[in-house]
Amino acid sequence: MRTPRRAALSRAATCSAGALVLLLSACTAGGGGSNGAQDAPSADQKVTLTVYSNFADRELGILNKALDGFHAAHPNITINSQGSQDDDKITQSIRGGNPPDVAISFSTDNIGQFCSSGAWQDLKPYIDRDKVDLTQIPKAVQDYTQYNGVRCAMPMLADVYGLYYNKDLFAAKGITAPPKTMSELLEDTKKLTELNPDGSIKVAGFIPQFGFYANHPQIWAPQFGAKWLDSNGKSDLASDPAWTAMFTFQKQLVDFYGWDKLQKFTAGLGQEYSPDHAFNKGQVAMMFDGEYRTAFLKSDAPNLNYDTAPSPVADDKSDLYGGGYTTGTIIGIPKGVKNAGAAWELIKYLSTDTNALVQLANGLGNVPSTKAALHSPDLKLPAQFNTFLKVFDNPNLANNPASPNGGAYLKTAEDLGSSWQSGQVKDLHAAFAQADKTIDDAKALGGN
Repeated sequence: MRTPRRAALSRAATCSAGALVLLLSACTAGGGGSNGAQDAPSADQKVTLTVYSNFADRELGILNKALDGFHAAHPNITINSQGSQDDDKITQSIRGGNPPDVAISFSTDNIGQFCSSGAWQDLKPYIDRDKVDLTQIPKAVQDYTQYNGVRCAMPMLADVYGLYYNKDLFAAKGITAPPKTMSELLEDTKKLTELNPDGSIKVAGFIPQFGFYANHPQIWAPQFGAKWLDSNGKSDLASDPAWTAMFTFQKQLVDFYGWDKLQKFTAGLGQEYSPDHAFNKGQVAMMFDGEYRTAFLKSDAPNLNYDTAPSPVADDKSDLYGGGYTTGTIIGIPKGVKNAGAAWELIKYLSTDTNALVQLANGLGNVPSTKAALHSPDLKLPAQFNTFLKVFDNPNLANNPASPNGGAYLKTAEDLGSSWQSGQVKDLHAAFAQADKTIDDAKALGGN
């Protein structure tokens, strides 16, 4: 699966409403079998499927090995796997009338566009015909592969977020267990933080700064039980007290350091996906991050003594502990393809076949997206990876809602958070209310 270098958290690859209108005008419907599902080719019918994904280099090779397994079971179906194809290239190919048979996207934020525009075909006829058991997929994952009742995608592995902590730094400060509540996180942050003689930060216990590494609103929100939408589908930042609690807590962490001091410290730290990452070098004692970080640590900091745990939760939401945020790779059939029946067979294989999912998870270092694969004895992953398997299996697993205009609302929330943390925003409730209006107005312009 994808690594975070190309993850959904970048939020950049979204299509404009105008582009989607043009895209639809270039599409033609694929052939239909029973209930609109095109039949797979017969065993003597030769078919070539083109697959677009943004995998490259080693990761593309791992995907191709899984595709070889499909070809072995379906020798009449040849796979033409093309890597380094992002969502923009997928969209352009559909708009140009030459789409791949199967599209693999790293951004769940675009599911609202893909489903509502018809750019990706509704898979329900295939799922119903083949009696695919969607209960094998966690509800949060089911949610990010459909929009407004249209399931135009299936999942292919997942990213899951939790807490990473430096065991040596914990031991040095007499901390014997990872924090389970936000009060404990704050207390441990203060104990673990070390200053230089001039008062600058030498080691940060935990960095809350929005936009720094994996600090994004959607990753924090599940730990406070914060809801993005109210019962009418409107943005709910101002009305849901969990958002106020979340932002207030983060400001406590920022104020403990001082905004200017924190900014100066983070400006000098290594990039998120480089060997100089601050956690690798012991400059940060705790952080939120995805399961993929275990693979980076194995290659970039093999001697680091660390462990993982579920992310701490709000003090009054202890029942949420053990859950967390998830996102993942999605896979679908673009509108207008000639071999939709064969494409579905491949999608079904990559999203439900236990052996294929375990092979991909072992090779790519990501969480398999079905319960059967999640509990497979053939998973061979580091001990610290077990945390993310358990979080994925927890009923409190959560994702942010799909939107017809991609992840624009996430940027609105994060920009507000940065302004609040820096002290530019004084009236948080008023700022939330304005953000709600911005989000709802943009969503209306997005056509839904």
